[in-house]
Amino acid sequence: MTGLPKLEWKAVSKRFDSVQVLDGLDLSVAAGRSLVIIGGSGQGKSVTIKTALGLVRPDAGQVMLDGEDLVPLNERRRRKLFSRMGVLFQGSALFDSLTVWENVAFRLVNADRVPRATARARAIKALEQVRLGREVADLYPSELSGGMQKRAGLARAIVANPEVLFFDEPTTGLDPITAAAINALIVEQVRHLGCTAVSITHDLASARTIGDDIAMLQGGKIVWRGPAADLDLTDNPYVRQFVAGRADGPIGGVD
Repeated sequence: MTGLPKLEWKAVSKRFDSVQVLDGLDLSVAAGRSLVIIGGSGQGKSVTIKTALGLVRPDAGQVMLDGEDLVPLNERRRRKLFSRMGVLFQGSALFDSLTVWENVAFRLVNADRVPRATARARAIKALEQVRLGREVADLYPSELSGGMQKRAGLARAIVANPEVLFFDEPTTGLDPITAAAINALIVEQVRHLGCTAVSITHDLASARTIGDDIAMLQGGKIVWRGPAADLDLTDNPYVRQFVAGRADGPIGGVD
């Protein structure tokens, strides 16, 4: 099965009430590659990754992981496949009532049934991988800075050594220096794990840093895709308007 994409969306459509969010989306990412999806608000970026995570069921189309369609699977098979994925959520999405290590080890303890002592050790190792010392393990998220919370979220995403990592607006709300540090950690961890990565972001500096390839989503479809190095070279009018941040152009108003 060589040459098969690691993850692929095939003619995926999704409508919410009268709004067509995804409209026959075709997109794929090869194993070991990092794909960044850019585009304006409301264009379907979050819905795209949610269909791959099983959080949103498409109205039509297929979402393939190693050639297997995730959409029609029963709950048991879906859970087994999703155990191969990790997610860094926008805003980190840490549980306030749990300590940092319990947040990082949440999946290990609650889904994989790893003993707490073993899960704690693995959580501390993951924290160290993202430059957080073991001294933060017993703190609560409210005791961490925004950048430290993001690192803890990244540690949770990588603790189970996933094959596919998703990053949802990984630098939102961070200052430029902290954002650059998070981008560097993402690149480092993706390479360390040898995994496939799919990110969505408005941050073009982040896109250029973490992406091997960049795809632009507009109107529920991919209107451009190319190497990250081509982002500033393409004459695609949608990309040009987005990169320049101009109000005038084919994109029109976005909410």
